[in-house]
Amino acid sequence: MSTVVKAPHEKELFGQPIGLYILFLTEMWERFSYYGMRALLVLYMTSATVGDERGAGLGWTSKEALALYGWYTMLVYVMSIPGGMIADKILGQKKSVLIGAIILCLGHGVLVLTDIWAFYTGLGLVIIGVGLLKPNISTMVGGLYKEGDIRRDKGFSIFYIGINLGSLLATMIVGLVVAKWGWHAGFGLAGIVMVLGLINYVYGQKYLKEVGDFVPNKEDENEVSYANLYAKLFNSSSSKQLIIVGILILASVYGWYTLEWGYGLLFIFLTAITALLMMIYKELETQVFKDRFLVLLLSFIMVIIFWGAFEQAGGLMNLYTETNTNRDFFGWEIPTVMFQSLNAGFIIIFATLIASFWAKRKLKGKEASSLFKMALGIIIMGFGFLFMVFAAMEFDKSGSSSMIWLVLAYLFHTIGELCISPVALSFITKLAPVKYASLMMGVYFAATGLGNKVAGIVGESASEYGELTIFSGIVIFTVVIGLLFILILKPLKRLTHGAEESERVLKNEEAEGFELADNN
Repeated sequence: MSTVVKAPHEKELFGQPIGLYILFLTEMWERFSYYGMRALLVLYMTSATVGDERGAGLGWTSKEALALYGWYTMLVYVMSIPGGMIADKILGQKKSVLIGAIILCLGHGVLVLTDIWAFYTGLGLVIIGVGLLKPNISTMVGGLYKEGDIRRDKGFSIFYIGINLGSLLATMIVGLVVAKWGWHAGFGLAGIVMVLGLINYVYGQKYLKEVGDFVPNKEDENEVSYANLYAKLFNSSSSKQLIIVGILILASVYGWYTLEWGYGLLFIFLTAITALLMMIYKELETQVFKDRFLVLLLSFIMVIIFWGAFEQAGGLMNLYTETNTNRDFFGWEIPTVMFQSLNAGFIIIFATLIASFWAKRKLKGKEASSLFKMALGIIIMGFGFLFMVFAAMEFDKSGSSSMIWLVLAYLFHTIGELCISPVALSFITKLAPVKYASLMMGVYFAATGLGNKVAGIVGESASEYGELTIFSGIVIFTVVIGLLFILILKPLKRLTHGAEESERVLKNEEAEGFELADNN
């Protein structure tokens, strides 16, 4: 009797490829480094230059710190577009992740230094490193499975747990390290764990063979040349297209000269992406593809608005926790950074419960479309800020607010996130044309980045209008936007041309699965 010997990259652990756990640990340590540093960033910038037990900070105003925070968190995600293109056209996903991890180690290492040049240089290196690593490591997870492999969805769920486990560990541990050894020890810890992630990735290469490799000059009917699309756009005689592109270029010039150079570069980047999306729309073969493409772009509006509010966690809410919240817990003052662990902890607790809720609702024939989930997610997250309104009102009366308001706010924010973040990623794979799927995933991350920038701008305005006004405004705006999308839900669903209807075919099998799950 012969035994089939599997190659290293085909070996399994708990029914999944071992390569999945290599990528799981790499992403876990990368997210530890990112969320650990993100939690410290605004607090470090606003800390006095004289310093306390945590050491000297930069002594910036809240407005200055939140402005940089917005730029930083935006660029981290926007860089996913060039990072994905570099992998597709030059390096492949595997090498891109490796180079990104190395750059991240260098970036966090530089941040240990106390000079201002090291601060800016470190942030720049982290932005580049995340841009290369984040979009491509997710693509490699998909590459572990052959088409039709039923383990794929569960594999991505395991990988998603790694992301949130890294975030949870970072926000639980980094705050304690900073409290005992200072700001730069926290930055150093982020660098150390990123080195662990790099070592894990290099060690696990034998389990990642034939995954994420660059294939030069591949002939694929789904291959697309972005350069050719741009050439067609600017050679087009369509006056409508030229007028729109011209307006965007003028906006770029205006932003460059009247605002600041950073906004000018941002407008130029948005001009290029908008022009590309316009040409893609024109090149789509059928009206069905065009309608779905439009719905997908409209859904990105919800993505920007959601993250524009949600990312107050690392900015305005972080500062509010530091200065206005009573953090005493039986004589121990909880470090501010640790409150951000609530989000990751709640995700680990509620992710499967919320997914099961939506699946069962769909089986009963009730509204459970992706667009409905996303709109409801914005509303739920918006109601989370209602607790921050209560906190601000309590502070105005007594000079301090209870941390229970923060716990409730993060709970609602997390439930909202679980209704929109994983749903949006799945929605892209359902509606995006196959040949543009990678680009649209990059555009999604760019939309997330723009939401982060919006978060910084909104947070900056708190210095002028006050926290109570800002939190109240976020509640009203997010609820109104969510309700607006629910009102236009039917016409938007018609434009998807039944992209999600095929899921009903599995109704009986899913029902049996949930019955088994309930019995267990």
